[in-house]
Amino acid sequence: MSCHKSYITTPIYYVNDVPHIGHAYTTIIADTLARYARLINQDTFFLTGTDEHGQKIEEASRKRGKPTQEYADEISAKFRNLWDQFDISYDRFIRTTDSDHIKGVQKAFTVMYQNGDIYKDKYRGHYCISCETFFPETQLVGGEFCPDCGKPTSIVEEESYFFRLSKYQDRLLKWYRDNPNSILPKSKRNEIIRFVEGGLNDLSITRTSFDWGIKLPKEFNEPKHVIYVWLDALMNYITALGYGTDEANMDFWPARVHLIGKDILRFHAIYWPAFLMSLELPLPKHIGAHGWWTRNGEKMSKSKGNVVNPKEVADAYGLENFRYFMLREVPFGGDGDFSQRALIDRINSDLGNDLGNLLNRLIGMSGKYFNGLVESNLIDKFYQKELDEVNSSISKLEPMIFELQLHKYLEELWRPLTIANRAIDRYQPWSMIKEGKRDEVMALNGLIATILAKVSLMLHAVMPKTTKIIANALGFEINPKTFQTIIREDGKLAPFRTQRREPLFPRIEKELLEEKKPEIEEREVKEESNNITPISIDKFFETSLKIGTVVDAKEIKKSKKLLLLQVDIGEDRPRQIVAGIKEWYSVEDILNRQVCVVSNLKPAKLMGFKSEGMLLGAKDSSGFSLITVEKPKANGTPIR
Repeated sequence: MSCHKSYITTPIYYVNDVPHIGHAYTTIIADTLARYARLINQDTFFLTGTDEHGQKIEEASRKRGKPTQEYADEISAKFRNLWDQFDISYDRFIRTTDSDHIKGVQKAFTVMYQNGDIYKDKYRGHYCISCETFFPETQLVGGEFCPDCGKPTSIVEEESYFFRLSKYQDRLLKWYRDNPNSILPKSKRNEIIRFVEGGLNDLSITRTSFDWGIKLPKEFNEPKHVIYVWLDALMNYITALGYGTDEANMDFWPARVHLIGKDILRFHAIYWPAFLMSLELPLPKHIGAHGWWTRNGEKMSKSKGNVVNPKEVADAYGLENFRYFMLREVPFGGDGDFSQRALIDRINSDLGNDLGNLLNRLIGMSGKYFNGLVESNLIDKFYQKELDEVNSSISKLEPMIFELQLHKYLEELWRPLTIANRAIDRYQPWSMIKEGKRDEVMALNGLIATILAKVSLMLHAVMPKTTKIIANALGFEINPKTFQTIIREDGKLAPFRTQRREPLFPRIEKELLEEKKPEIEEREVKEESNNITPISIDKFFETSLKIGTVVDAKEIKKSKKLLLLQVDIGEDRPRQIVAGIKEWYSVEDILNRQVCVVSNLKPAKLMGFKSEGMLLGAKDSSGFSLITVEKPKANGTPIR
């Protein structure tokens, strides 16, 4: 591939909390792409940073009794310090409180206004402070709760400037359809297309209800208005390159890859390209949305004490082992599960047995038979078939990395290691040496060294320090020149001598971090106590009991007890109820069954799912049974 520019970005991380495994995952992927782009001699700019404006930050700082800027400085520093400790190779760490970013956002606002895409009006709607987003009532859960985070929304009415998002609906749909890899994985692109086809409303892009944000340009004479946090945040991708100030690096635009979590896909796949269209700037090549991480099959939460601290894991198991695990364990776009057992298995098996042990075998054979000398000039004569297989795997890799198929990339990269280990077992150099076939044994050593060199070069972006150790053992340096020679041109290693060294991946026998016992989030069916406190009849009638029919049922796969039900109780839509009945009822058993529902319970979250009611049942020594009705009744019929 010829030298050209690659611009790689992470989202800018919101400073309302400290870095967690999800932040580390995004940043490690981006770092891998940037390192690979540099290795193939592309002019590369890698951006990360922090998002520091908005009502949520203002409230968080107030709760801690700190000035907002001081609070933002502290949390931003935690992100930057962690990325520095993780040797993340960013070219700029941007903060939305940076003066050049503020100027760039104000310039963008002015340009969009001049292009006829911004107008002033009044807005009244349901606002979620946590998500910094307005939602139409039709999208709310239970008429009140945010559809994204489940927290209560509040009615906000204020004067606002609006962006004509609706104007760009058709252009957005055309872009998605003309660029099938614009959103990765492709299933997420289909999700965005369906959403946009449902119709786009104009977007409120200023706020007057709080102060912590970028003010409108002075010429607007609107001191009360601050720019909506998502317009502010998304602009970082161009302000970091100098948009609105010196524009020194704007030739890196458009971005090759924006990496984000799936929870912020709509902002990046709908708002951001529409803003760029208004600014008459090119659109990004790829927007990659990855999944979320659980721990030992459980959703992470502070209350459970099971949030994965990436620094603790990297310190215990090695940063590069952690990087490999994160990228290899889960296909991009899917949700991943972190467990120490899975990490240990990857280290001992993939890294220890397959890669580290192969280097040890080469050092052992070359030392025993040739005083450490390894030459590669006879590989073609004896082992061309194996070399062709290796080159076939290597040739498939590059497209995978830039299409974010990193799981598949590493899986394919391990095939050459399998070929190498299989060749040693098949040809048995210990027998060949007894038969006087020294050239064939030397050529086999050369084959093993060549495979290790090719794998090290292709693995370098994932494990930069480890691969330098391997390259040093093979007598070469990892840089764009050797990449061109060994990978592109299928060049051979110069003769070198091996030396004995410590194993790269010492075997790990037990978990190195103490596991906190998670709290049980599932609601148990409690045994009724004999100590009954009498209540009045009025108190009893405060509970609303209704007949309902289960119209849909699914298993919650990571739970032994819970089913996810949709129950029709005669309202506009079915109620979603999480019921702890999986031990006694299958999906087939419960479907279309009439049940008794407590319908006025406050919604709760169980295993990450919103539950809007409870089923009545009874349990004794013979098991558990749902309370049902003798004869079918209309859904919504009150129980009296």
